[in-house]
Amino acid sequence: MLFALKKAVGGLLLPLPFLLLLMAFALVLLWFTRWQKTGKVCFLVSWLILALLSLQPVADSLLRPLENTYPTYQPDAEKPVKYVVVLGGGYTYNPEWAPGSNLINNSLPRVVEGIRIYRLNPGAKMIFTGGKAISNPVSSAEVAAKVAISLGVPESDIIKVDTPRDTQEEAQQVKARIGQQPMVLVTSANHLPRAMIFFEQQGLIPVPAPANQLAIDSPLNPWEKILPSPLFLSHSERIWYETLGRAWQWLSSPSTSG
Repeated sequence: MLFALKKAVGGLLLPLPFLLLLMAFALVLLWFTRWQKTGKVCFLVSWLILALLSLQPVADSLLRPLENTYPTYQPDAEKPVKYVVVLGGGYTYNPEWAPGSNLINNSLPRVVEGIRIYRLNPGAKMIFTGGKAISNPVSSAEVAAKVAISLGVPESDIIKVDTPRDTQEEAQQVKARIGQQPMVLVTSANHLPRAMIFFEQQGLIPVPAPANQLAIDSPLNPWEKILPSPLFLSHSERIWYETLGRAWQWLSSPSTSG
């Protein structure tokens, strides 16, 4: 119940639903109350924030510092590891589709980077994490494993941890499986700082491996920087999502609650 409530409240606090609710509140003030000035200010401010968060310079400037917390994994700079842990993300499952098409949003880049690192560490095992969505009979870990197998990873080198519902549970169950064995932790670059904290709280010392960087550093066409876009709004959403996640992580951590 708490997990579902956390997801529902968190979803409503993301930029698009939150700003749409704020605009709706402003319209109620304009149509049904005498608070005309308050309604106008509320609507204007929410509209301006939505427009700004949809612009590439604003969205990527907010996201870039978080994504640059850890450098890309380089084998020459790290000791060999026994496990490559790839955290679960967005997915669906349609057996008629190409395997990789079932990994959506952040998941496919995580799996691809995990396979690259696996091949740089001969003898390593891949661990895929992630439980089942409410209406899906197949887990995130199972779908990711299918993609890895389709790309040449032997099934004997794959371990599926397919019951965790969030990153904290992923860290707990990986610790239960491998103990203190050397490992690389692969997840989205914007999610990695928070994931590292969960794994370090379990006494693990993972090697960070960011994937799926979103903030654009390469040159863009001029109009791509000045026109609002749902793509860049999604970048703003990621930084807000991770900010909410870090706040919840801090509030629910043993040291804080104790």
